[in-house]
Amino acid sequence: MTAARAAVEILKREGVSNAFGVPGAAINPFYAALKAAGGVHHTLARHVEGASHMAEGYTRTHPGNIGVCVGTSGPAGTDMITGLYSAIGDSIPILCITGQAPTAVIHKEDFQAVDIASIARPVTKAATTVLEAAQVPGVFQQAFHLMRSGRPGPVLIDLPIDVQLTEIEFDPETYEPLPVFRPAATRAQAEKAVRMLNASARPLIVAGGGVINADASALLVEFAELTGTPVVPTLMGWGAIADDHELNAGMVGLQTSHRYGNATFLESDFVLGIGNRWANRHTGKLDVYTRGRTFVHVDIEPTQIGKIFAPDYGIASDAGAALTLFVEVARELKAAGELPDRTAWAASARERKATLHRRTHFDNVPLKPQRVYEEMNRAFGPETRYVTTIGLSQIAGAQMLHVYKPRHWINCGQAGPLGWTIPAALGVATADPEATVVALSGDYDFQFMLEELAVGAQHRIPYVHVLVNNAYLGLIRQAQRNFDIDFQVNLEFENLNSPELGVYGVDHVKVAEGLGCKAIRVTEPDQLLPAFEQAKKLAAEFRVPVIVEAILERVTNIAMSGSDIASVNEFEDLATEPWHAPTEILPLT
Repeated sequence: MTAARAAVEILKREGVSNAFGVPGAAINPFYAALKAAGGVHHTLARHVEGASHMAEGYTRTHPGNIGVCVGTSGPAGTDMITGLYSAIGDSIPILCITGQAPTAVIHKEDFQAVDIASIARPVTKAATTVLEAAQVPGVFQQAFHLMRSGRPGPVLIDLPIDVQLTEIEFDPETYEPLPVFRPAATRAQAEKAVRMLNASARPLIVAGGGVINADASALLVEFAELTGTPVVPTLMGWGAIADDHELNAGMVGLQTSHRYGNATFLESDFVLGIGNRWANRHTGKLDVYTRGRTFVHVDIEPTQIGKIFAPDYGIASDAGAALTLFVEVARELKAAGELPDRTAWAASARERKATLHRRTHFDNVPLKPQRVYEEMNRAFGPETRYVTTIGLSQIAGAQMLHVYKPRHWINCGQAGPLGWTIPAALGVATADPEATVVALSGDYDFQFMLEELAVGAQHRIPYVHVLVNNAYLGLIRQAQRNFDIDFQVNLEFENLNSPELGVYGVDHVKVAEGLGCKAIRVTEPDQLLPAFEQAKKLAAEFRVPVIVEAILERVTNIAMSGSDIASVNEFEDLATEPWHAPTEILPLT
């Protein structure tokens, strides 16, 4: 068979059932093999970067998923670099397959011939241009091994067109994936870590995205319950423990954090980090974050330990392997009556959770964004899969929405590229077509890759997209306050085709409808909940993306700190009455 056909057969035997991409001359032999082989559903993107983000969303939705994105030579590969960067930053395995000019002319500045492997290498676990057709099976086999082993991440395989067309000997029936390697904690390491936790008075567990990657959320919750230890999920670990669990202490950080989460963290004396990387917007200034606390850090990547600050004890281990042993040790200690009583400490964290609220209920017109999230909490239940990337919309959403299950907050955390949300949501909805998928964007994020809405219309991929529109680069405007400027961040203009919008400019409803989707514009707070309910019905009926655009006040400053978790600026009035924050997890007391 051709090397291209061998590649497709390996994809199927490695568990790939979906791919996202855009064909082109240099990758057409692979597409021919894809059609001839069957078994892999392909979704045609409108932009190759969009295909890479669809692959990310697909991977992030279910344990074991690996999204595949495909493009031709030259600019298709460079377009996918952002997706690869996003994936490696968040430890997400995706496979990027590109076409390439014939091997004899790659070095001759042939049309669309670029050294994509060299370009991609810093943002992948491996990037290879395959020059010998007989190596194609081994390169693909190694790619899946690398993506799944250790810290997960993306791989790029570049296939010259002549390599794709060359016939090789390959027996797909006897093909076997390579064993996956993940470092595992030892019993002695687990015992030491749990002893250190036991010796503390006010311990916390910080649960990162590695817990979700390892599909170890149930083990995390069991360990927390056995030891009575409150849990702080990171933004990437959100959902590892349900927001309404009595030991969920809230998120910590400069931006995507809860008042009660930061307050509880500052009272702690011991932190067990599992599968997290101490991201700077979680920690803020390290002297404030670390002062007076002992740290144990568990991470699958050995070089991650000590990268940000030196923990008191480090364990290189897959989060699931470590938590399995932690649970085992904790069970034995509990049976022996050697676990301390954490009831008072956990109760104090819960008390902060019931008192330190931000206000969400505002009746202002134009809308305040907080009211949008309040109504989202009413409209979308615990089964909802939220998808978002960056901006004030994401920060406020993380402060005010609720997540109850792993992989139900799907967020591009490290790279944060604008435009990620629409294609990622399409990838999530492809991976879980019966789920309620709700994307969240500001107007600028929404405008970056809105052409991908046509993919949802063409392929009947339904989801609800909440678009909060203030015709501003809101997060950058807020950051510019430190420079006493408001410069090149305003998006307003009077649209001569839609004068009813005033200065809000782009008519997102017309754009969405022109791309084959449904859209609803909301200007009054009491319209929000009916609009969300209608959007769910429209998505189910027409099987296309449905946009709910909320017209916001032009300027809202969302709570955040520019330096440390002890000095978060609260720009809006705080909740002082239960009705100020009616959809909080715990009613205000």
